Amino acid sequence: MSNKRSMFARVYPYIFILLPYVPNHVFAQDSGPASVITAKENQAVLKALPFANQQDFENVKRGFIAPLPDEGVIKNKEGEPVWNLEAFQFARDKPAPDTANPSLWRQLQLNSEGGLYEVIPRIYQVRSADLSNITFIEGDSGVIVMDPLISAETARVALDLYREHRGSKPVVAVIYTHSHVDHYGGVRGVVNEEDVKSGKVKVIAPKDFLVEAVSENVFAGNHMARRASFMYGNLIPKDPKGTLGAGLGLETSTGTVTLIEPTDTIIRTGDKRNIDGLSFEFLMAPGSEAPAEMHFYIPELKALTAAENATHTLHNLYTLRGAKVRNARDWSRYLHETLQRWGDKVEVLFAPHHWPTWGQANVINHLKKQRDLYKYLNDQTLRLANHGYNMVQTAELMQLPPELSQYWANRGYYGSVNHDTRAVWNYYLGFFDGNPARLYPMPPTAAGKKYVAYMGGAANIIKQAKKDFDAGEYRWVAEVLDKLVSAEPNNRAARNLLANTLEQLGYQQENGTWRNFFLSGAMELRHGIQRLPVPLTASADTIRSMPITLIFDYLGIRLNGPKATGRKISINITLPDIEEEYALTLENAVLNYGPPIDDPQSSVTINRSDLNDIILGVDSIQEKLEAGAVKISGDVGQLKTLLSLMDHFDFWWNLVTPQPMVIDPNGGD
Repeated sequence: MSNKRSMFARVYPYIFILLPYVPNHVFAQDSGPASVITAKENQAVLKALPFANQQDFENVKRGFIAPLPDEGVIKNKEGEPVWNLEAFQFARDKPAPDTANPSLWRQLQLNSEGGLYEVIPRIYQVRSADLSNITFIEGDSGVIVMDPLISAETARVALDLYREHRGSKPVVAVIYTHSHVDHYGGVRGVVNEEDVKSGKVKVIAPKDFLVEAVSENVFAGNHMARRASFMYGNLIPKDPKGTLGAGLGLETSTGTVTLIEPTDTIIRTGDKRNIDGLSFEFLMAPGSEAPAEMHFYIPELKALTAAENATHTLHNLYTLRGAKVRNARDWSRYLHETLQRWGDKVEVLFAPHHWPTWGQANVINHLKKQRDLYKYLNDQTLRLANHGYNMVQTAELMQLPPELSQYWANRGYYGSVNHDTRAVWNYYLGFFDGNPARLYPMPPTAAGKKYVAYMGGAANIIKQAKKDFDAGEYRWVAEVLDKLVSAEPNNRAARNLLANTLEQLGYQQENGTWRNFFLSGAMELRHGIQRLPVPLTASADTIRSMPITLIFDYLGIRLNGPKATGRKISINITLPDIEEEYALTLENAVLNYGPPIDDPQSSVTINRSDLNDIILGVDSIQEKLEAGAVKISGDVGQLKTLLSLMDHFDFWWNLVTPQPMVIDPNGGD
């Protein structure tokens, strides 16, 4: 191992704030056609929904000024594509094929419209240059940028496109509406840190933005990122048998993720700021779509954003990549309060995803429909739960009323009624449904073997499953074959039939992320896990912005408890440049931190900036020691021992077959 990959770097190698990029079309296309049953299911959608309503297609084109340059292909400095809008143009002006739910196909057609647009005079957006939109609000002397995308490369192209048509106005402020990476990661593409430090550019964000931005995908980041590779369709082709986008947008860009810390924090609802001659009135919305989120209204322009809480899709109350469940009741309440504050004044609603809504009556209708969508899911889930229905039953019974379900913006392209219902149930009631038979389940492999024996063996299961597959009983076939594949992961006939089953389920989905999960699972069953190149998205900005306590928390997560059993370690750590001191103590197989202690086994002195270099692999701890940047007194071996107890997380863990049940999966580092 190179000394550039030091012990500290091994302690903290992955902070997945963005899903990994995997080259598209990795495998030859081997997807099958839609079955007759799938084709009928998809055709039925055309009769069930108001496809004659073409208003969204008019709105998505409204205010168009110019397309993205280079046909929507954006590259990094090495000339490698980090974004490709052109790859999603296969749906343009074409009817949905049998392999696509027509409603999701429609959403893809809308999402694949891209370029520079005028929202109203003084507000402009570049759309479909990333998963999210970037918004430019013109002040008296410069421009205020809202939510600068995921990557610096995409944000820079968007800013250049705006300036080409609106003039080279300086950026005077950046607003992060919330703490997800697609709303801050491209910030260095639109401003430089020197201008922020000098006060020329303000960076404005909601309370707790920084902690939430760097923590949500850290502690369980390796797990989240693996699932995100399924959720966003990174492993499957972009075509009518592959990914149709993610509903919220097309996919994520894969450029350079950056972060500049806020210089101004919005603390409470009612806070106001004057930014370059425009008034901004804020409403806090924590615990809604993001842990830290806010809405704002600009009176001079009669313009409102509800951040990501009122877009053109049912959103996730639980995201399939894995995260804390969101509060549907509060989400609805924030939208209600937004209506109460500004509903009688607003003329346009713009968002960091999708297209705007114009006209006071239309804005009010949209906010009410979205407000009541989340309130209905919250209230009706609890109604059914209080009747005694468990989580799965409640989700199966849940149906939106026509006044909500027939509104296109409430369709389940990103969230779904089914998994959002389960999210609400879990938010209030947790994982256990009260049935003691389900309190202590067997793990998948052990249970799978028992199921297979009870069902007459693998051959009989496959025989019966083929009959049910031909009958279109795909949900049941998937459930049964999951038991067989759990019991016999190398059973090729079972894997292939399960892959075919997941594929048909994927073809039927209105939800983009469900489709991506089903089709990615089919791909993995057929080809196995392919350890393809993926970037480590632990960006320097993220690590430098992390509170040192967050790093210590993550060390505790990395600690291999069984290996640490019986050990006692105490280390004082002094960080002179930030004037902070801590003690790390290991006992009872748990790593704690707090104020310095008397008589530690060893003491380490290192500047936080040098620690950042070690974490990022710029320098090794040995190089820092030789340069005098790290000083250790006492038992030097204690630090090495502590680091030897840290696990390394393999990104490519099994998703569609069970993980091997071992106590110590990798023996630490």
